[in-house]
Amino acid sequence: MTARKEVPTVAQSTETDWVSRFADEVIAEADRRAPGKPVVVASGLSPSGPIHLGNLREVMTPHLVADEIRRRGRDCVHILSWDDYDRYRKVPAGIDPSWSEHIGKPLTSVPAPPGSAYPNWAEHFKAPMAEALREMGIEFHPISQTEMYTSGAYREQILHAMRHRREIDAVLDRYRTKDKPGAKKPKQQQKPVDEAELAAAEGSGAAAEDDGSAGEAGYYPYKPYCSVCERDMTTVTSYDDETTELAYTCACGHGETVRLSEHNRGKLVWKVDWPMRWAYEGVVFEPSGVDHSSPGSSYVVGGQIVREVFGGEQPIGPMYAFVGISGMAKMSSSKGGVPTPADALEIMEAPLLRWLYARRRPNQSFKIAFDQEIQRTYDEWDALERKIAESTAQPADAAAYRRATRTAMGELPSTPRPLPYRTLASVVDITTGHDEQTLRILGELDPENPVKSLEETRPRLDKAERWITTQVPADQRTRVRDEPDTERLAALGDTERESLRLLLDGLDDHWSLDGLTTLVYGVPKIQAGLSPEAKPTPELKVAQRSFFALLYTLLVGRDTGPRLPTLLLAVGVDRVRKLLAA
Repeated sequence: MTARKEVPTVAQSTETDWVSRFADEVIAEADRRAPGKPVVVASGLSPSGPIHLGNLREVMTPHLVADEIRRRGRDCVHILSWDDYDRYRKVPAGIDPSWSEHIGKPLTSVPAPPGSAYPNWAEHFKAPMAEALREMGIEFHPISQTEMYTSGAYREQILHAMRHRREIDAVLDRYRTKDKPGAKKPKQQQKPVDEAELAAAEGSGAAAEDDGSAGEAGYYPYKPYCSVCERDMTTVTSYDDETTELAYTCACGHGETVRLSEHNRGKLVWKVDWPMRWAYEGVVFEPSGVDHSSPGSSYVVGGQIVREVFGGEQPIGPMYAFVGISGMAKMSSSKGGVPTPADALEIMEAPLLRWLYARRRPNQSFKIAFDQEIQRTYDEWDALERKIAESTAQPADAAAYRRATRTAMGELPSTPRPLPYRTLASVVDITTGHDEQTLRILGELDPENPVKSLEETRPRLDKAERWITTQVPADQRTRVRDEPDTERLAALGDTERESLRLLLDGLDDHWSLDGLTTLVYGVPKIQAGLSPEAKPTPELKVAQRSFFALLYTLLVGRDTGPRLPTLLLAVGVDRVRKLLAA
């Protein structure tokens, strides 16, 4: 692990970032509500399918705020509620259609996908997310809603909600009127459809906007799971507040009467469940997605139910925007093409992934690159590290870097010798991951300070290799020619032949990354009668592009490829001479 340059704390900066501003608000609000008690922030995830990078914002936003609060010496708990007692709503793409027989059951009662090592559907999707969060340095207190409901932990809250079902129904009815025939619906701003957002929403598994329904027997905010078929295709037919006896029937034909004071196989509907938990846990800060911002949504309605029914207060917190994906069509590991944090961590280091979330305000949408753009993302990250080392980074950028590379618990692991990602990717592409060849090439990048062990370049090297092997299509991989292209060499013009001679004559004196960079850009300059240090003109740039295309054609059989200096080093001087000798 390298020792990164210490970044001034936010308090020392002349400006504050969005995390610090939210931390100020949360601390003030926590002191108003419950002075002296730990600050509680919360996230909620439903493991109904792959938990994708859009869902990660649900966790990263409160994590960053909680971490800033801890940096200031305050006790802060980050609750992560696993909504694993939600109903199984549909069979995802790629899963045996026979799993439809489990629709309506709690996620923890549904068998895991075929071949899984986990005991049920929920655990199968929770596990990779929990591991990714640990790799990212995210400290949280997990709460299984299955355990909370089936243990009877919420019994008093359930009985309270049932006693106040008419008040809950009245709150909900204020919004139901918007959908009644003849009611004037508010105008909604239309926005272009984003396919990535649609795919993300489809795969998110967020809790349904369920508020229960008012039937002939009245409104009930509690829905039992059937004791025979385990599904929630149930209808409450009566309830007695004194005895807590609840009668229900199920679509499977079963019907029974249970005592809610003893019954543990059911849950509050989502629009009541969420505000109940705010009050139960004393949550001060919790963000929510833009899908919760519309009138009548669970967040808006929950704010009234938590006050009017449970005597609590709604958390403060922003609505967060979508996280898009660049290159998601190439994804294969996540069904539906929506990559998960575990997918991202295969091709990028944890600090970089944290930085992508830390540098944007929650209401700003952004994209995470799985295609060639990941190289540019890494270039930006490396440029920021140089500014940090030189103390020239802007305060907000320095704060985002600090939050990405370390938490209140300590510094995250990093690559000791962080060579450019695009260079590493090119090398492993050409060598197909052969360690000896890779070490030879990396050792020649900077002869005065050679890489002596691949461990110096890990884990970044491994991430780049994984990107090449999983995200770059086979037809875009680099394959160096085995034999010279004799037909193309025979057809060389005088200018082309001279350019190759100049390159080959200069190889020995320029055999390093910087030297070869100077050489390949300098050959067209020399041919134009200019100094190798001359600034390129538009005409010279055309000549350089033609020269580069010629080299690519002769080396790899197409007119583009990895950066030429890296490619030449990877091919090796003897092989370069063999392939380019006219």
